[in-house]
Amino acid sequence: MFTDRNATWLARLGFAARGLVYLLVGWFAIDAALRDGQTADNQGAIASLADEQFGHILLAVIAAGMLGYAVWRLTEGLANPERIARDAKGNFKRLGHLVSGIAHVILAWTAARIALDIGKTTGGTSPGDESARDWTAWLLAQPFGQILVGIVAVGLIVAAGQQAHKAWTGGFAVDLRSDTPTPGYVCTIGRLGYGARALVFVILAGFFTLAAWQAQASEAGGMAAALGMLQGQPGGQWLLAATGIGLGLFGIYSFVEARYRRIHVDLPGCD
Repeated sequence: MFTDRNATWLARLGFAARGLVYLLVGWFAIDAALRDGQTADNQGAIASLADEQFGHILLAVIAAGMLGYAVWRLTEGLANPERIARDAKGNFKRLGHLVSGIAHVILAWTAARIALDIGKTTGGTSPGDESARDWTAWLLAQPFGQILVGIVAVGLIVAAGQQAHKAWTGGFAVDLRSDTPTPGYVCTIGRLGYGARALVFVILAGFFTLAAWQAQASEAGGMAAALGMLQGQPGGQWLLAATGIGLGLFGIYSFVEARYRRIHVDLPGCD
């Protein structure tokens, strides 16, 4: 029987899976900076495991973990087990949980379909760029489409601010179990990781702002496009390498969260 306890352990597995994916994204970024390789997004990093030894087994584990993480985020957004205040700030936080949950459902499906040989992701190491442009085009085709895409851009700016705030204050450490003090180096790893994510989110917000302003879906992009833009700047080789290191450190911090974060999935109908 699938219980809250089972779901909680799957959520921990999800943090570990996220850690592996971010380590791969960081590695691709560093390789692109130092050896002129390709940057990758989350979906591309997952797809890169398909041809590795035991890759399909690892992909199946990642799929299970990502699904568990998604269930946790979705229940946080819907059932509100954290008792988040029902004001504007609290509602926006819960909305962020729902968006995160949906994103991780997509990542779980990506890993599962590759593991089961249902289909390969397209677009090399950056299928997320193509996906971002596809659903941006769909949004633009709707009534008030430019406004809808602009709302996405605002959401990304807010997310970037949240990541930057965590990086500056180190407040993410309060989510870890407090039976022992959090070592300083763990906070440093987390701060650098959240800082790198904040930078990527700012660039993504810029993409969607431009897409909304010009009503052009081709201006949108995903993580790989954001990292590629860094690479094209003056001194971009070192900027991309530093960002890749930061994303890799976020992966390492995700492993810490897998072990020590306070997590409880409150499934509807489960005791």
